[in-house]
Amino acid sequence: MMYLEHFGLREAPFRITPHTGFFFAGGNRGATLEALIYAIAHDEGIVKVAGEVGSGKTMLCRMLLEKLPAQIETVYLANPSLSREEILYAIADELHVPVSGSRATPAPHPAAHLVLRALQERLIARYAAGRQVVILIDEAHAMPAETLEEIRLLSNLESNRHKLLQIVLFGQPELDERLAETGMRQLNERITHHFVLEPLRRTDIPAYLMFRMRAAGYRGPDPFTPGALQLIGRASEGLTRRLNILADKALLSAFSENTHRIDRPQIKAAIRDVRFTRMRDGRARPRIWIGGAIAVAAVAGAAYFAGAHRGDPAAPADRPLPTLAKSNPEAAPTLARRIAVSEEWLKSAPDNRLVIQVSSADSANAREAEKSVEDFIASHAASLDPQQIRVSRSVSGGRTRLTVIYGAFSSRETANAALAGLPESVRASKPYVRTVGKLRQ
Repeated sequence: MMYLEHFGLREAPFRITPHTGFFFAGGNRGATLEALIYAIAHDEGIVKVAGEVGSGKTMLCRMLLEKLPAQIETVYLANPSLSREEILYAIADELHVPVSGSRATPAPHPAAHLVLRALQERLIARYAAGRQVVILIDEAHAMPAETLEEIRLLSNLESNRHKLLQIVLFGQPELDERLAETGMRQLNERITHHFVLEPLRRTDIPAYLMFRMRAAGYRGPDPFTPGALQLIGRASEGLTRRLNILADKALLSAFSENTHRIDRPQIKAAIRDVRFTRMRDGRARPRIWIGGAIAVAAVAGAAYFAGAHRGDPAAPADRPLPTLAKSNPEAAPTLARRIAVSEEWLKSAPDNRLVIQVSSADSANAREAEKSVEDFIASHAASLDPQQIRVSRSVSGGRTRLTVIYGAFSSRETANAALAGLPESVRASKPYVRTVGKLRQ
């Protein structure tokens, strides 16, 4: 794009095609992703994620594909027009279940019940091998009623004690309307987790825009003025796709005017060039985030999420950190000293305290893991506060695992803001927010 060199960018920061390197963990996105991973890995019901057009559902789905544990196999279905039979064949294809013919040829298919039986046998084999299968269905609101009914039947596949298939439905708010219909009552009752991906709040929009700019290589000051942010927030209604479209056009306008400042005139020009329709009933206006809290209430024993997803205001204030200082204040603490101090802090930190995991090393050779962590800390000594870097150690199955964490936060919002503000060199290691309780497990 023409403005890349003008702003010192490596790539376009506001593409509308989902790119997981540009996933914004603020605005409750990171919390929702963590809750989804937990629900998929620890539950047996259907999971639903609803959000407006352009709210980031597909990006969240792509992040799931990247972040789910290795033992969980994924089947991603992006075509909502599949018939009842076609969805069976699609899943069978993805799981390499041998069936005669294929969806692309006119060769006769076996009866649907035979495909279902073969699919169940394959899923039982996967389960016996310690693997789990999850189907991610995008645009579920547009699926035919008979296909949604087939999804309900698929959720019945089970061994003697466990469900064999986990299902996640992604859809627009119309999906809720579909599920409220009398004929969809049985499917609706199978849904154990309901997530709502809300538009970004006005206060999150500046962090979102700068996060995307930094991820694309921008190193200058914030180019968006308060007036520009006010206009872009109002016009976008907090929907990330609209934010991307407007910001991209504003950058192009600034380039054409040979300025690095994005002010109201550039945003007004961008707004004139698009024709966004206001969401009906003001539906896209940011509301209180409830998706993570509902999921938390549905997962018994998952106290890990209890404060984290709501930014629990009752979370105790951070205790003073054990000092890493030594007799020579200019010398960096040894890794052994850092681990000892970190373990002391972890003993007293509450389970719902949030930290950012910035790196980890796992090796059968303890020294190899230590060297990897020492190199990481040394390479980021100038960009991270050394007093906020902690390292936890665990040993399992003869392997040493060292986890590097950064900071300590009482609320999800402050943790996500700190995550978004990390230097680009640190973000390259895919840091994410987690709780102390989860770290101890």
